[in-house]
Amino acid sequence: MKRKHFTELLPSELRNSLRLRVYRAEVLAQKLKFSGIRKPEGGWPILMGNSFPKSGTHLLDQVLMGFSRVSPFSPHVSLPFVSFDGETGQKKDVSEALAYLNALKPLDVTSTHLLAWPEVIAEVNTPRFIPYFIYRDPRDVVVSHVFYITEMEPTHAHSNYYNTELKTFDERLKVSILGRPEAKIEFPDIADRFEFYAGWLNVPNMLCLRYEEFINDRYHTLGKVVDHFLKRVNSVSTARDEIIKALEININPRNSPTFRTGKTGEWKKYFKEEHKKIFKEVAGQLLIDLGYEKSLDW
Repeated sequence: MKRKHFTELLPSELRNSLRLRVYRAEVLAQKLKFSGIRKPEGGWPILMGNSFPKSGTHLLDQVLMGFSRVSPFSPHVSLPFVSFDGETGQKKDVSEALAYLNALKPLDVTSTHLLAWPEVIAEVNTPRFIPYFIYRDPRDVVVSHVFYITEMEPTHAHSNYYNTELKTFDERLKVSILGRPEAKIEFPDIADRFEFYAGWLNVPNMLCLRYEEFINDRYHTLGKVVDHFLKRVNSVSTARDEIIKALEININPRNSPTFRTGKTGEWKKYFKEEHKKIFKEVAGQLLIDLGYEKSLDW
């Protein structure tokens, strides 16, 4: 049995406080290391990696942390923000999200599952942030969700139900598609879950990225990440190609606590005709809107 690090035995508030102190010290060290780079017009921004859950959150984190190799940005992410508490399933309030955003400081790198609340969008869509949003084929999302709930996160609000009430992978996949409308914990179907985040797709300051782009066309996709960064931070003298290389070097899927395969199109291995049918009924249009399919004929 793996021993817990002593910090995991501390109360969560104390653990987060210690982590934040270490994080702030790292940011200070970065500022000293890159003191020769002048502050960009408008000051140093915050790098934000926002994601639809199970869509490559840690991959985007690693990419954004790669900017620490060529600039004063943090080499780690600050305390993350999730809109739904993992252990209770309770949705957080927009005021909590705004308080989180207001507590962030220049040169922070942050990882979030922020819902597209209008007030939050208005706050993020400013020069204070360089925001990115990553999403993924929702069919792969529901497959990944099943593995995450049943094998990787035993304290998750739905873990007990998935592991005790549902006996087969097929049953679990069906629930991940349809949600649990009868449960006290809010867990709608996959289309409605994505709808919570859909507003980010139309935010001018946000660069939206598909997980599949990083897998199938990494260099070009990292180039888009860098170009979005350089539009706001024009004081870094490192050549564009060198920045791209720095981000790519920083990608290590094995350092992701929820890494499983890192593949695309995995849903084809697990979807049976029943799953295809119910997915088309609840989220067929979503696939078309996101550009993953041209029709319901798949």
